[in-house]
Amino acid sequence: MTVDEIWFRERADDLKASVSFLTRLRFGPAVPVGGTQIARAAWAFPIAGILVGLVGALVYALAYRAGLPAWPAAALAVAATMAVSGCLHEDGLADTIDGFGGGGTRERKLDIMRDSRIGVYGVCALSLSVLLRIGALASLGAPSLAVPALIAAHGAARGVMPLVMYFVPPARADGLSAGAAAPPRESVAAAALLGFLILLLCLGLGIGLLALIMLAIVTALLAWLSLSQIDGQTGDVLGALEQVSEIVILLVALR
Repeated sequence: MTVDEIWFRERADDLKASVSFLTRLRFGPAVPVGGTQIARAAWAFPIAGILVGLVGALVYALAYRAGLPAWPAAALAVAATMAVSGCLHEDGLADTIDGFGGGGTRERKLDIMRDSRIGVYGVCALSLSVLLRIGALASLGAPSLAVPALIAAHGAARGVMPLVMYFVPPARADGLSAGAAAPPRESVAAAALLGFLILLLCLGLGIGLLALIMLAIVTALLAWLSLSQIDGQTGDVLGALEQVSEIVILLVALR
């Protein structure tokens, strides 16, 4: 096997690992994905996001074409993306807000975030997340506007996750973030570049650049908040980052 063939096989394995980790989609037999493999595959997170966005976009377009008003069509699209991703990021958002809002100490915050039960803060955060995404999609209306925005939101939102994995240390000695460790710099750069290209292709230059600026602000703020609250990041924090980034992109697309 040549060097090029080995490289392409490794990238294909990375893509498969990324899709298996971030979605319920499966290409071939299910294979357990380890922490170091997740870190190496971080460059492909935006591609996994595109797949999720495409599913939601297809549902939205079909519902809209069937004559449904924009709000029910948007609700079905968001539900489809949640089903495809297994509510992975929604769970992270709820746990993060519960922990940051309900814990008095670092240790208590981390305990709450690990608890499978959901609190009032988490319920409110999830409700707002779903309402904002559905409302933004419905406000975009026609599939010609909603579909590219949905793909951009899911692809680019997952492109910023490796940045936090790289620059913010894990808050725990165990868990997903600790097991995955920091992804290689090349993977972080590739994920960020893919996310930027997705924004440009789906939203155009002007809106894409504005979305990029807003994503940078949101990522920096959440990284700072995580460091101040729990001295690092966790898998839940990464899920919360994806949710907030997704919402920001959809809201920017309304301009």
